[in-house]
Amino acid sequence: MLIDTAEEPWARTLWLMVAVQFIMSAALSVISPILPLFLPQLGVAEPSAVAFWSGVLNSMNFLIAAFVSPIWGSVADRYGRKIMVLRSSLAICLFTLLMGFSQHLWHLVLLRSMMGAFSGFSAAAIALVATQIPERRLGYALGWLATGQLVGTLTGPVAGGVIADLTGNYRMTFFCTSFGAAIAVSIAYFGVTEVGGAVKDKPKLSIFKAIGTLMKTQGLMPLFLVLLLAQFAVRSVQPVITPFILELVTTRTGVATLAGFAFSITGVADLVASPFLGKRSDQLGYRRVLLICLGGAALASLPQAFVGSYWQFLALRFAIGMFIGGILPTANALVGHVAPPAQRGLAYGVTASATFFGSFLGPFSGGSIAATFGIRWVFVLTTVLFFANLIWVRRTVPEPQRA
Repeated sequence: MLIDTAEEPWARTLWLMVAVQFIMSAALSVISPILPLFLPQLGVAEPSAVAFWSGVLNSMNFLIAAFVSPIWGSVADRYGRKIMVLRSSLAICLFTLLMGFSQHLWHLVLLRSMMGAFSGFSAAAIALVATQIPERRLGYALGWLATGQLVGTLTGPVAGGVIADLTGNYRMTFFCTSFGAAIAVSIAYFGVTEVGGAVKDKPKLSIFKAIGTLMKTQGLMPLFLVLLLAQFAVRSVQPVITPFILELVTTRTGVATLAGFAFSITGVADLVASPFLGKRSDQLGYRRVLLICLGGAALASLPQAFVGSYWQFLALRFAIGMFIGGILPTANALVGHVAPPAQRGLAYGVTASATFFGSFLGPFSGGSIAATFGIRWVFVLTTVLFFANLIWVRRTVPEPQRA
């Protein structure tokens, strides 16, 4: 797909933020394939305990972030979105570095919790881009931003797996990730310019009153549940991919790299599909594209429960990536259309809480189900969630009126 650079005033901000989004999303997801292999070094040895704590550690920072994200969104509306991007990026850089020095399980638990308290990067990035882009190009811009996010989320694990296998040191993955995050901070600080970001003279409302006022906006609450269910489904498989691959292959040699590729192949599919779907949603309608993506994701998810080889699993991970890449940008574009421009930071902070709750419930539930019933039942769960989300969108989410 060709990149549209015809409208230069906002193009520079968009492409720099896509790059920053990619790096920071990779930094947030880099530990996914190595966590089940790293935990035994911290004293967690039983397979069921590894599956459980992998789910907890993959999800707990999202639970904390779900509660603080609206607060950071409200601060962004008052003081600017760029400063929120820098704050969250620096936090990810610092806490990832410190995780590399962990000696006990509680060290990881504490640092992941702190990362959640200071996070909110994606919501800040979306709010920044959404306030700098013409509304008629909102789907296109958020499609590319979602591409940066998802491709980073799914290529971060392969980078982590490769670094771990090449160096023979899982801690080196954390150190390299922190260095990459520092590069992203520099790009955002020196390269990105925010126009008209701060609104310091806006009426001061408590965060609860501001959220209450925002929740009265027609069409916003249904999208909260859409984003929660979508992220729940996408994240629920993450803690079980590496253990599942151990069931599919006959050797442990290079398993971290194989797991990283299983994560990342979905990002390759998203790189193909997400910008196309984001641009087409500006023309065909956000609701219609959202329904297509949810239906396709459900159909591609169920067969993963029955695969018998690594390559079959890899092919299905690619197939599902073709559809999940369109879910978040179309839903976020709908949020941008229904939320008042002056409250978009808060709006994306509130809807980010939905994605954070989904990101918490997904890995936690996936790890718990895998430990209790078996890994293959996790893919059945994701199928049910995608179908439930499709039904919810059909019944509650209207197509926004066009200007």
